[in-house]
Amino acid sequence: MRVSDPVMVLAETRTGCEMSAVTEWAQSAYPGAPIRRPDEVAFDELPDHTLVVPVRPVWLPAVRRGERRVTLGDVLVLSNPRRPVGFAQPLIRSRRPDALRVVAGEPASIDDLRRRHERDVAQDVPFAKFVALQASLSAERAERQIVGDRYKVPRLVAEQISSSARFRTGAAKLAAELGRPADVVVNDATDKLTGFVATQSRLMSDVFSATFRRLHDRAWNVSVDLDTLNSLRTLNKSTSLVFLPSHRSYVDPLVLATVLRGHDFPPNLVLGGINLSFWPVGPIAQRAGIIFIRRKFGSDPVYKFAMRAYLAFIVEKRFNLEWYIEGGRSRTGKLRKPMLGLLNYVVEAVKQLDEADVTIVPTSIVYDQLHEIGAMAAEDAGGTKRPEGIGWLLRYAKAQRGYLGEARIRFGEPLSLRAALADAGTGPSQLDKVAFRVMDEINTATPISATSLAGFALLGASDRAYTEPEIERILEPLLDYIRRRDLPGPDPAQCRGAGLTRTLRVLGDAGVVTCFDGGSEPVWSIAANNHAIAAYYRNGALHHFVDRAIVEVAMLAVAEGAVEVTPGDVAIAEDEFGVADEALLAAAQREALRIRDLLKFEFFFPPKDEFLHRLGAELDLIAVEWRDAKPSREWTYDVLHSHTGGLLARRTLQPFFDAQLVVATRLVELGTTSRDKDAILADCLGLGRQLSLQGVVRSKDSVSKDLYDAAYQLADNRGLIEGTEGADLTAAREAWLDEVEVMRGRLSRIASIEELQADVLTGVTQ
Repeated sequence: MRVSDPVMVLAETRTGCEMSAVTEWAQSAYPGAPIRRPDEVAFDELPDHTLVVPVRPVWLPAVRRGERRVTLGDVLVLSNPRRPVGFAQPLIRSRRPDALRVVAGEPASIDDLRRRHERDVAQDVPFAKFVALQASLSAERAERQIVGDRYKVPRLVAEQISSSARFRTGAAKLAAELGRPADVVVNDATDKLTGFVATQSRLMSDVFSATFRRLHDRAWNVSVDLDTLNSLRTLNKSTSLVFLPSHRSYVDPLVLATVLRGHDFPPNLVLGGINLSFWPVGPIAQRAGIIFIRRKFGSDPVYKFAMRAYLAFIVEKRFNLEWYIEGGRSRTGKLRKPMLGLLNYVVEAVKQLDEADVTIVPTSIVYDQLHEIGAMAAEDAGGTKRPEGIGWLLRYAKAQRGYLGEARIRFGEPLSLRAALADAGTGPSQLDKVAFRVMDEINTATPISATSLAGFALLGASDRAYTEPEIERILEPLLDYIRRRDLPGPDPAQCRGAGLTRTLRVLGDAGVVTCFDGGSEPVWSIAANNHAIAAYYRNGALHHFVDRAIVEVAMLAVAEGAVEVTPGDVAIAEDEFGVADEALLAAAQREALRIRDLLKFEFFFPPKDEFLHRLGAELDLIAVEWRDAKPSREWTYDVLHSHTGGLLARRTLQPFFDAQLVVATRLVELGTTSRDKDAILADCLGLGRQLSLQGVVRSKDSVSKDLYDAAYQLADNRGLIEGTEGADLTAAREAWLDEVEVMRGRLSRIASIEELQADVLTGVTQ
């Protein structure tokens, strides 16, 4: 700025009191400069070197509990301390001089503004409208220096997007494809934008936080990985963050928002299902950053275009995003298959914006106890989901009054989206690889809670009651494995003595276990017909044990001669290990990959080389001498027998192979009869209950719609649904059934080893 350059102070004021404050400020900062509101200026007539200084008065609430924030009480008396009514402003200013401050945004010359208008904005958008918008955004950034990053909210979003040249060009292209007039598509897309854009306000952000945090404040103590959180806050200064959390509860966004708000992160724009937009939640939540979107909108090209434009705007302006990549709450406690639509839109936005990038933050949220699990388990068993509404909300709030333990938020390794895409290579599977990497990071970060470990132990033991010392002895080998693997496990004190008693009582309150104390000492068992609820808790930790389980099953296969060495294995051994003697190891790896393929719709596995590396690390824990030992039947059984109480394969994999047994059996029974997917899954629920009652299916929690759905996906992937016709299809289905039976046979033999170990565990039969 030259001293001779004229200055125009552009004041965003509403009242005389605010204009008086701006005038006082301008007399000190820019003596003699004219002060005008945006609608009073003819910007086209100003000289090019005129410097426009956007200025805004900022009202600050009183300090409450160390923080300037609006309370629910302010709203109830129809007062907004951030925007007080005109007649009250002089009184507020006289009583609290610090309540009103004046902030100035980054100045810009008319010449610079005109170049930006010509470059970025559609031709039919007036220059004056553009200048007013840019001035408001600049003042907004200055205001955030006072109120904090947690109040960073996008303003005038629909106006900015719909007036951009990129939006108009894209709408014209879409109009040509649809055979519709361009202005009609522009108006339609703008209307849709206006419908789902989060029109945030600081008032509603405070009100939403103060009101709905009560749904979790009393229920859980929230713990968070502070070191990673501090690193993320530093990272957020140079890149926008996209939080992709696991989805266990309706309150997940509230719990995460409270943590981020408490550490002064900018608020996330949260993409959520339109099913939760009912009154009064919807109107408040949308103004607090929730973007309610349709569950499916692939058939509406204009809606898709508007959503793409919105997400591109968010990426470009570096606002933080959040959505639940599973697409809905887990019904089993295990991560569901990722939904790729929204991630694809963000990828498109990054690719179309030069040098743009976002940082993906895989996020795990787990709870010691959730009162929702009973309803979700019932849905998984074939029940109907109750619709959300005001009555549902009141019932939910009532259930949240009691203490439910701890909620834990942990973060996986943050991923540059551009770098992750490059690592995934090109081709149609690129997005899947990125998504699976995110899911693997979520799983890695997920802590093993004491309730998860207790559920794992009791479900994996014989279906009877146990004393607390017996349960301790079942848990001890698991705690040792967690320690040796350096997994994020529970405090061991929660699994011993008085701590174990508290953990069991938490599970008792959740209906998972029941206690009989009418004898000489209390005994605990899985509550009748609540095995699915117990499985929900167990499944939160199950992914940590899968690699070990696959190693145990593959070892057994090698020892029993079920794995044959092929010429290809010899070639691999000579190539990778330098000697043909290692051909059996190559064959064992091939068997492990085959087992992984059977489970690929249940768990998220890393790429082949990393997966095999993980299996090698597991073998180091099982038998450090394995590289030099000959995997004979005797050696293998000696190794497995030596891990008293520490074998994991049966306890980890039984439910999934039991579910595959049911689906494969039903497909074989159908023969050439055609049935749609929903009908087949309904049939499987009935068949699964029957086989469970008959003792054929060994895990009662395997009677699960979600597990049958995953098995159906595996069958479809193998061409067993609508693949080859007639006898060939029947033979292929029978071959899969045989393959599943082989796996279940190996798990039975591991169960026999566990039974022989029972004496070592002082009479505990698993």
